[in-house]
Amino acid sequence: MKRSELMTTKEVLAELGGNVDRNVFYRWRSTGRAPAGLKLPNGELRFRRSEVLAWIDSLEQGSAAA
Repeated sequence: MKRSELMTTKEVLAELGGNVDRNVFYRWRSTGRAPAGLKLPNGELRFRRSEVLAWIDSLEQGSAAA
């Protein structure tokens, strides 16, 4: 896996337009409403870009159905 395929939490939040608070994103993660992350040995989280983009696409599809 290329390093560029992993995103930081900050990058995920930016991909969401920068208007989602970090605590809200962590709450979504804890309830299973956001992509699962990879916990690195240093405790930092990373997210697979493909999973994040698929998740965002599913949010867009869900809002179109509403």
